[in-house]
Amino acid sequence: MKEGGLSPSSSAAPPPLSLSLTLSLSSLRLLFFSVQWQVGRRGDIQPPILDPMYIMLPKIAATANSPPSAAAVASHKAAVRHQPPSAAAAAQVDEMVVRVGYVVKPSRQADFVKRGAFPETPTENGLTFVPVMFNRPLEFQLQGVDVILHKATDEIVAVEPSGSTCAAMRITFSEGMNELLSYLEGHPDYCVIDPIDKIYPLLDRQMMQQILLELEDISTGTPSKIRAPRFLKVDTFDDPDLAENLSDAKMCLPAIIKPQIACGVSHAHSMAIVFEMEDFPGLPVPVPAIIQSTPNASVLSQSSANSGSRAIVFDSLKSLPTEEKPNADIGSSAESSKPMLDVELVSSAAIWMKQRLGLTIFGFDVVVQLGTGDHVIVDVNYLPSFKEVPDGVAVPAFWKAIRSAYDSRKAK
Repeated sequence: MKEGGLSPSSSAAPPPLSLSLTLSLSSLRLLFFSVQWQVGRRGDIQPPILDPMYIMLPKIAATANSPPSAAAVASHKAAVRHQPPSAAAAAQVDEMVVRVGYVVKPSRQADFVKRGAFPETPTENGLTFVPVMFNRPLEFQLQGVDVILHKATDEIVAVEPSGSTCAAMRITFSEGMNELLSYLEGHPDYCVIDPIDKIYPLLDRQMMQQILLELEDISTGTPSKIRAPRFLKVDTFDDPDLAENLSDAKMCLPAIIKPQIACGVSHAHSMAIVFEMEDFPGLPVPVPAIIQSTPNASVLSQSSANSGSRAIVFDSLKSLPTEEKPNADIGSSAESSKPMLDVELVSSAAIWMKQRLGLTIFGFDVVVQLGTGDHVIVDVNYLPSFKEVPDGVAVPAFWKAIRSAYDSRKAK
């Protein structure tokens, strides 16, 4: 309402009204979102950001024996619409909403917006999302932000592994990301998902493999176990002792070859599957590299034998090696012995990794090995797209993780 409108002396007070129940704060939220959705269904009307009527509803008195008439309810609503909300009521509603400023590359933003993961209006658990852009003053953008969500790996210019610790890793970020990090150093009260240093282990595949070795301590009482794949770091593919080193690491071919640096550089996703020792010399995968055992290697070997293929080189961001017409015998054999995913085991691993890495939002790829039923974690990523998970499952879980992290931080 504009200043200079109805004064207390010129507007009638709303008629007294009683209800047979007390409206809780959650009821207010549900009512507000319900009305917002109903109004938003009409293409010619935009959903209201806030309506004084819905702010004032909790002020309605409650008694057990005096239900209001329909006329009284309508009269009360009409009167309340002409009264501005009190500062306390407005603050109460504002307290419920957590503003999340996100820093991601444009293509990722477009994907998340398309899937409804970055809504501008409040989610069911009270989150709103706004983009943070480096071509505008950060201080102005972050004034109304409670949480900063980032995919910092999108802003990495260079990574140099140096030793076996995160502190020794040399990471060069973009100018905009450096400005954001500098700003956050001066404003430590912000809730950041996730702290930048917590993502460092995911940038180095050797470091991540070492952490995953600790997974074998997890037990859920089932015959299956979850573990890291066997691996070997190499600085050259021309080492005459390579075959012996692979044997000492209890590895055999075929194997997948990955650069040690997992992201942030152009060649981080240049990989290969090697079937014979003769495939290593001249392999176009950057070194240092990680040779990683492949679960269900026997199926790959049979497939390779039938197709006559040698090393398969690919970019994991653009394509993955597939066989368009798999051999019928291989397919039927694999299908007949196909083990089931142990959800409890994988969930236990997710909880363990969350605590071990100190991360809120991450994903990992699991391959169930034929025969043994071992669950092998072959890759871990920070803030992945979750495209393999239905949006109806992934998006609410995404919102819940952010809200939980914020509430936990605020409670400290």
